[in-house]
Amino acid sequence: MAVPDESARDAVTLRPVPRWVAPVFAVLGAATVPWTAYLAMSLPARYSAEHYRVAWVGFDLMLVALLLTTALLAWRGSRQVGLLAAATATVLVVDAWFDVTTSRPADVPSAVASAVLLELPLAVVCGWIALHVDQVVERRLRILARRAARAPGRASRTDRRGE
Repeated sequence: MAVPDESARDAVTLRPVPRWVAPVFAVLGAATVPWTAYLAMSLPARYSAEHYRVAWVGFDLMLVALLLTTALLAWRGSRQVGLLAAATATVLVVDAWFDVTTSRPADVPSAVASAVLLELPLAVVCGWIALHVDQVVERRLRILARRAARAPGRASRTDRRGE
């Protein structure tokens, strides 16, 4: 029986999530397909909501909170900015979708313009941040390490000049 090499073992132990996550989410995704088909056939084409304004204003307030929290974490240089950027991207895409699909016919062009020119591009930027935050942090750490490695040389030159 062959013993797996060390790099193969390391790849297994460094999984970002437990092994059960993939099959559970695959089952959940597959189970959602018939539910979506049922909704497509059973929901009314039109529906009047009692709290339509509250729903949209509340949704937009949550989007504002996500945008501001993402900005704050980016300003602080926190690694958590990737998580908030991913959530912000998701909410921006959902916002664009529902803005376009729930608009009155006369408002559809402005909803599409807002989605194409603002919400979706910002969602792409947030997605990029979410996917690249670790690379940016690693790059910054390498730069800081190089500066720190050079710092003792500077300190000793300064000490000699000061004597």
